[in-house]
Amino acid sequence: MTGTTSVDNRRGAALLVAAAAVFTADVTVLRYLSPEVPFGQIIFFRSLSQLLIVALWIGMKPVLNFGSPRWPMLVLRGLTSLVCWWLYYASFRALDLALASTLTFTTSLFVVVMAPFVLSERIGWTRGLTTLFGFIGVVLASGAVGLQVEPGVLLGLGSAFAAAILIFQNRVLARTEQTATIMFWIGLVATLGTAPGAALSWTALNLPDLAILVLAGTLATLGMLLTVEAYRFGEVSALAPFPYARILFALGAGYFLFAETVSARALVGAGVIVICGMLANERRRPAPL
Repeated sequence: MTGTTSVDNRRGAALLVAAAAVFTADVTVLRYLSPEVPFGQIIFFRSLSQLLIVALWIGMKPVLNFGSPRWPMLVLRGLTSLVCWWLYYASFRALDLALASTLTFTTSLFVVVMAPFVLSERIGWTRGLTTLFGFIGVVLASGAVGLQVEPGVLLGLGSAFAAAILIFQNRVLARTEQTATIMFWIGLVATLGTAPGAALSWTALNLPDLAILVLAGTLATLGMLLTVEAYRFGEVSALAPFPYARILFALGAGYFLFAETVSARALVGAGVIVICGMLANERRRPAPL
């Protein structure tokens, strides 16, 4: 949040709730995609949509911000996003909407675990135990028994871990780069990275599938932009609870559209993850891009 922008937590909260709804709509519409469409094509359209939308956004500004002397770091940021997106969409293909959405919030827990190694921070016993209980919530929410964990859960946790790495990368890049520049390079690197695989497995798309891919990519990019704008207007600490509205949207979409039901154990686990994630990051909440 810039120093010239007045604080408006209500507006920031409204934008975050809207972003939660948009992100849920993104993964929901992909459920209607034909199973014949290769996964590589899905990620390619997601990346291309962001590239085109952000390029248009930058093009409308008085000063163009496509390039940067820190392009190697931006390329690395883009590659990390590519891995994160691949695991993210794969987890939503394998799991119910509610569980897959819940696992995205373990990013906060991974940030705490990684902070001592990346930032030389001391997390203390309280935050350490809170984080541990958060991962116990993952076991409850996923319904894991013994050492048997559903592959989709591992994909979701992998996506959350990659997202935690993104947060640390954002902290470095945000010092010198504008949000639009970072998002442009993410779209560029991800599009180039997915193009070969998408070309090799390319499947002719009918009009409904093409519309779904374009819509999903647009929604995902819009969700990111709404999140960025939310933290531009609101205080990070004040807005902390609102991204968790996504769980409610996922529960509603899963139940009414796909007849998905959630067990009491899964609900308890989701609650543990949310509470522990907020407590563990109470003193350090970097605004996401």
